[in-house]
Amino acid sequence: MKKTFLAAACAAAIALPCADARAQSYSGGVVKIGILTDLSGQLSDSTGAGSILAAEMAIADFGPIDGAKVELVSADHQNKADIGAATTRKWYEVDGVDAVMDVPNSAVALAVQQITREKDRIAIFSSPASSDLTGKACSPNGIHWTYDTYALAHVTGDAVVASGLRNWFFLTSDYAFGHALERDTGAVVQQAGGKVSGSVRMPANAPDFSSFLLQAQSSKADVVALATAGLDTQNAIKQAAEFGLAESGKTIAALLLAETEVHALGLKATQGIRLTAPFYWDLTDETRAFAKRFFEKRRAMPTFYQAGVYGAVTHYLKAVKAARTDSAGPVMAKMKDTPINDFMTKDGKVREDGRVIRDMYLFQVKTPAESKLPWDYYKLAATVPGDKAFRPLSESDCPLVKKM
Repeated sequence: MKKTFLAAACAAAIALPCADARAQSYSGGVVKIGILTDLSGQLSDSTGAGSILAAEMAIADFGPIDGAKVELVSADHQNKADIGAATTRKWYEVDGVDAVMDVPNSAVALAVQQITREKDRIAIFSSPASSDLTGKACSPNGIHWTYDTYALAHVTGDAVVASGLRNWFFLTSDYAFGHALERDTGAVVQQAGGKVSGSVRMPANAPDFSSFLLQAQSSKADVVALATAGLDTQNAIKQAAEFGLAESGKTIAALLLAETEVHALGLKATQGIRLTAPFYWDLTDETRAFAKRFFEKRRAMPTFYQAGVYGAVTHYLKAVKAARTDSAGPVMAKMKDTPINDFMTKDGKVREDGRVIRDMYLFQVKTPAESKLPWDYYKLAATVPGDKAFRPLSESDCPLVKKM
């Protein structure tokens, strides 16, 4: 229907370029968003159906755009780059999807980034971590919305080294995300005067971490850093507790950890772990209000991934409304020109490389005795301003960045 409307508008607007004719109205048109997520894998609890719900809530809250409907489609990428790429291509070429969002799994996100650029649509990445999305693989059509490996590395790495824990050992998931997180965190540790005494690459979805944990336990490291995600992180933390890593003097740094994972493991296994996140449900009255609404529908508190999806969808729809078109160029320009203000983000901005600059938070998981309510898991240790948490443009290898 949208293509028919566009053709009619272009035919009628003899004196105007087609893009200008399209920008006049959405009467009878459709804006379509695709949530490409993990519905069956290790991040399904922290993204998945909860990400789809967050998008639905954002669309319902925003309403129609000048008479145009906002439609949502969703799919499971199964943590496979080829499936994610094929789904994205079909959405763009056949189904008329204007923007793809969420995309947990960095390898899938990097594939989606390339296709989105080729097809001149928009991708807003709420859940993948690799900082390469706004580095060497950046795109004028992509926004890295919620967090990245650089911010995780700098906030957690700087704080832990500053506390006197300087010798690190990495347990790393053997795919794009884990490699990027180990790389970025290792650089921070060394810059801060610490050292990386060893690392081991682990296959994704490995049920038994025994051999890897034994290597970490026998090392001279003060810190065992988990460059892992989802079920891999849960299994590593659970088995680390069984091996008594904490009792042997090791500090565990879970470089990426979601509320749902703490909930699944319990405070006895996770107490004391330090982590970085851009959102926690119990930070402010606004975050608590959103979390209450989300919980009523999901029976779980929102993760920072899911809260990020809500914010990304809302910011995108604001830009579409302001631009009066869903064409990628004008919408991207509006998103970069418009400050981000919602329950999660205050005065955030989309930088020229596609990186959203927002405050990040260092948390420590509470002990069972400190927790007073269900889902009362974190205590705030520090707030790090966005311009300190994320890679400065002066260090960027994004081709879009103008070097001074």
